[in-house]
Amino acid sequence: MNPIKIIFFITILSFTYGCNTIKTQIDHLMEITGTIKAIEMSSWQYGTHTISNDENFYALRSDSINFKAYEGKTVRIKAEKIAGYPVDGGPEYLKVLEIKE
Repeated sequence: MNPIKIIFFITILSFTYGCNTIKTQIDHLMEITGTIKAIEMSSWQYGTHTISNDENFYALRSDSINFKAYEGKTVRIKAEKIAGYPVDGGPEYLKVLEIKE
């Protein structure tokens, strides 16, 4: 095979792999609207707060967001699932990246 064709083929493969990686990262983001509540007692041992609506219930954590300011309010969050959850009969565990009232 011609060396130029090989380089072209490798370049196309590299570009395709890079695009798939970006799409995969975007696919893991979730947008959820619901009410924020503090976790008081639970059978699972993760998360500081929850978000729930008529259909779903999730445990939450964040490295930068203070959920206390949003307790009892209906908000929209952008989050990603944390691998390895749910456990102990608990809900899915989400890392919240953004929150809006």
